[in-house]
Amino acid sequence: MTSSPSPCSFNVLPRILTRHASKLPKSYSTSKAHPLNHSSFSQLIIVSGLPTSGKTTRAKQLYDYLSTRIAETQPPKYRLHLISDDSLSVSRAVYDLSPDTVRLHTRSANSSEKDARAALYGAVKRVLSDKDFVILDGLNYIKGWRYQLHCEAKAMRTPNCILRVACSVEQARAVNQERLQQDATAQTERDNSEQSASEVAEAYASENWENLVFRYEEPNPMTRWDSPLFAVLWEDDEAQTRRTFDQLWDAMAGEGRKVVKPNQSTIQRGRDAGGDYLYVLERETQDIVKRILEQQGDEGGGEVKVPLTTGDKEDLVVDLPAGKKVGLPQLQRLRRAFVGLNRGGIGLESVGNMEADGMREVFVRYLNDAFEKDE
Repeated sequence: MTSSPSPCSFNVLPRILTRHASKLPKSYSTSKAHPLNHSSFSQLIIVSGLPTSGKTTRAKQLYDYLSTRIAETQPPKYRLHLISDDSLSVSRAVYDLSPDTVRLHTRSANSSEKDARAALYGAVKRVLSDKDFVILDGLNYIKGWRYQLHCEAKAMRTPNCILRVACSVEQARAVNQERLQQDATAQTERDNSEQSASEVAEAYASENWENLVFRYEEPNPMTRWDSPLFAVLWEDDEAQTRRTFDQLWDAMAGEGRKVVKPNQSTIQRGRDAGGDYLYVLERETQDIVKRILEQQGDEGGGEVKVPLTTGDKEDLVVDLPAGKKVGLPQLQRLRRAFVGLNRGGIGLESVGNMEADGMREVFVRYLNDAFEKDE
């Protein structure tokens, strides 16, 4: 672990972006444990914006802000991480999909970009826990990629948010053009001085930059994976930036923090006297499939009642799709998918209720959702 970076002033974004900007160190995270006044939670902040729009500068400002806020709070201990292309030594060239730059026999035009995202995903997954605060600095321009990160955070029962660094296309293009000019003379400057290549912010090739702007999918606060969404503008001064960060802190770690629940199709796994986990899972789902095949009418549709072992509870109801009969292949396909979603906890200590009735309730809800989508 490396020491925390030096503070970055809030109101010097245009000046920093138009001059040589230093890259982040290889490992940009704190080893010092910071205290927090919450019992156990982690947070994921996804920074998004146009290329060369100031994302790294804003991410470093947010890092400094969170370091201060964390240091002001009380136990338990907490860690802060900043993950980026620079910290993983990912070159800007991996995002270049132009035919001239893609080598022959490459498995796909964007294979290098997929590999880069896999490296970022792995780095986030390694540090995302109940004692870590993670800032992901990068393009993050694909909504499907942001959705994947949202699902990972949700599986960890932790909130996530988007920090949008907003500026005009013209402003971002001007920054990249200046960096390209600097790159053209950087080698000569390094020959005449002790300046290293790592001290110069890497530029995008012009065609690559234009392509990334064209492909950029802006975060939409109406979607759950892009919400909550916070925006920092190019013109925002120190006071306005701090207000935005205050709102982000309240949403992620303060009183405005929402309780995150995993998907309902995932069972809280515990122990059951009637058999081990996989046995009970297979037994209960097979029994429900058998009841559906036996009780559904020749014309399809209708309801199938599934009894519970507890006497004081009402029977569960499977609502079959109208107008068609559900066959064994479809039911077995749904059952296998459900088992695949819920078999990952085999051998783990109990963390919830794994009784047969609980499994039946979740599987019936899963089937009803699947049948509703087919209608």
